[in-house]
Amino acid sequence: MRANLPALVFCLAAATTPVYADEISDVLAGIDNRYGETETLARALWEWAEVGYQETRSTELMQQALADEGFEIQAGIAGIPTAFVAEAGKGGPVIGILAEMDALPGINQSDLPHRDPVDGKGAGQACGHNLFGAGSVEAAIAVKQWLDENDVDGTIRLYGTPAEEGGSGKVYMVREGVFDEVDFVLHWHPSSENWAGARGSLANRSAKFRFSGISAHAAGNPDRARSALDGVEAMNMMANMMREHIPDSARMHYVITEGGHAPNVVPDFAEVFYYLRHPDTETLLELWPRLEATARGAAEGTGTTVEWEVIHGNNPLLVVETLAKMMDQKLRQVGGVQYNAEEQAWAEDIYATFDNPSRELGSETEIREYDTGVGFGSTDVGDVSQVVPTVGLRTATWVPGTPGHSWQAVAASGTSIGVKGTQVAAKTLALAAIELYQNPKLRETATAEWQAARGESFEYVPLLGDRVPPLDYRN
Repeated sequence: MRANLPALVFCLAAATTPVYADEISDVLAGIDNRYGETETLARALWEWAEVGYQETRSTELMQQALADEGFEIQAGIAGIPTAFVAEAGKGGPVIGILAEMDALPGINQSDLPHRDPVDGKGAGQACGHNLFGAGSVEAAIAVKQWLDENDVDGTIRLYGTPAEEGGSGKVYMVREGVFDEVDFVLHWHPSSENWAGARGSLANRSAKFRFSGISAHAAGNPDRARSALDGVEAMNMMANMMREHIPDSARMHYVITEGGHAPNVVPDFAEVFYYLRHPDTETLLELWPRLEATARGAAEGTGTTVEWEVIHGNNPLLVVETLAKMMDQKLRQVGGVQYNAEEQAWAEDIYATFDNPSRELGSETEIREYDTGVGFGSTDVGDVSQVVPTVGLRTATWVPGTPGHSWQAVAASGTSIGVKGTQVAAKTLALAAIELYQNPKLRETATAEWQAARGESFEYVPLLGDRVPPLDYRN
């Protein structure tokens, strides 16, 4: 009789092998039991806060955690010393999980809920990549254990991906074919909410524009000088005029990274770092020469010279709704984040520091409604999604209302609040991977949707060209 059968968790599509509820319970319990390992790994990456392409200790610790669980490690891939692949299992399907690790320069904070910079520390995990790395490692370990214990054919790969923040580490990995033999890729990101909708991203290209002039005494011999800073400022003025005449959906921003050292010395070198974004890659490529033209015009008008170096470029995320809906279901199965009394008090203290918070305290327990659209951020995950069907989610690792790249995000990323959100992500990723292993109809449907979205004439083109990884871009 049906009532006498063991409880089953049925997959999304027909003609699939069901997964027994006790197997899922074991996977979730296993991740809970490894809370200490997750916390230790996340805290180490938070303390070190290593910036892009310099994540030496972080990558070694992540690799060691995976090697201890029986993964085979291939380190230093795609010409990047801190990039790696850890693999376990046998046969197919092959599922990859992305793991970021880099910190952001120029911001740091202790784990206290009030502004408390750490003296001498030049970077912080303001985007929560310490949690990203730790959660993905734990998800991969959980999937490996499930494959082993149930003798299921399939390979799990953990991709250690450096320098997401402006370094496009994954793009070099894609360009070198690191993802060529992968069937699906899963990822996640720390956030102030729990959400697994189908949202794309903006294509992005950046460059450092370097102006050279002639230095002289700014008071005694100004006529003999040609200011490189004038070149930068003239370019910025023209670029800001250009804003009126580009699509509303475009984004352009810059920072002057070198402008001189003393007011009485006309600078013979100055540098400005630009980002240009748009949802459509072709439109971005049409806008980019116009930005280059402002640099040439600025140099001509100020009697300086200019050259530029493309630093990074990301294609937009290619959304696969079939996979996004599956991930949304798995997130709802896992549920949101529950604070204890101490965490609640900490959250209330830091919540009081927000100006116009975007979400109410307490929503960390909720799962945001599934939706679609395009976000205004950019990520090198987009390039992965161009060559492999890819899906992700966000979990509430930060107090609701926390803006990314803020000191509040750094603080939460170093606490148990961050780790609890990380556990939610690890569980959701593990369940999504198991669904893909067990559900051939889902794999077929998602792959067909992805191929249709790319189009028959698709050809992958990296927006950063053929340049080598800029391993020193954070120096």
